[in-house]
Amino acid sequence: MHFMVIRRADAASESADFPAAPLAANLAGAVPGARWLHPGGEAARLHRRAGAWTIEHGPFPAGELAAGFAIIDVPSKEAAIAWALQWPTADAEGGAVLEVRETGCSGGCAGIDTQSPPQLTPYAVLLRSSPGLEADDMPPPEVIARMNARNAHDAEAGVLLAGDGLKPTAKGARVKFKGGRPTVVDGPFTEIKELIAGFWLIQAASRAEAIAWVESYPFPWPEVSLELRAVAAPPPGPAAH
Repeated sequence: MHFMVIRRADAASESADFPAAPLAANLAGAVPGARWLHPGGEAARLHRRAGAWTIEHGPFPAGELAAGFAIIDVPSKEAAIAWALQWPTADAEGGAVLEVRETGCSGGCAGIDTQSPPQLTPYAVLLRSSPGLEADDMPPPEVIARMNARNAHDAEAGVLLAGDGLKPTAKGARVKFKGGRPTVVDGPFTEIKELIAGFWLIQAASRAEAIAWVESYPFPWPEVSLELRAVAAPPPGPAAH
């Protein structure tokens, strides 16, 4: 089973010098394969309503953001939580909050992980959740087929590096540290605007090119909100497992 462990953003991760801050430097070696995101002040949110796109520029409240994430391969949700409980001490003592989410989406959309290092600037495209996505509403098969075809095409072209959906938070958990001591809270979670329902990791020559990719993608919902975040250069080392 694959899980996405999301490190929620806070004042430390949103500092102006992230990802060069000591926090990120410590985490880079301690969480192999993680992707760290530049602060929300550099983020953009893209909303499609009635067939038209609008762009909202950051900064955004830290509580609505992710600071980074790792995809791990473990046998169960309990094993994923156990992995999160071993979070680096320096960050845990600072009060890190981690969200543990099983990957995958309804209807048969296929996850992508090319394991290819980016040659251009990598961007995370984070699908913001909605009541329908939290209810695990299933798009029609022909819509899923269009998504799968686009994903496969862009992976072959080297544009799409990774991507997958996330199961509703009813199947997830949060690990909250206070003074280095963890508390585990099982989902579901009700703060819809803070939740992520899926992700794509793309590479592009510019932010404008990344935005164009988002606007051309065959999303299966008439209304959709996504967050575009530049990814820091991934640290060396194998993917987390």
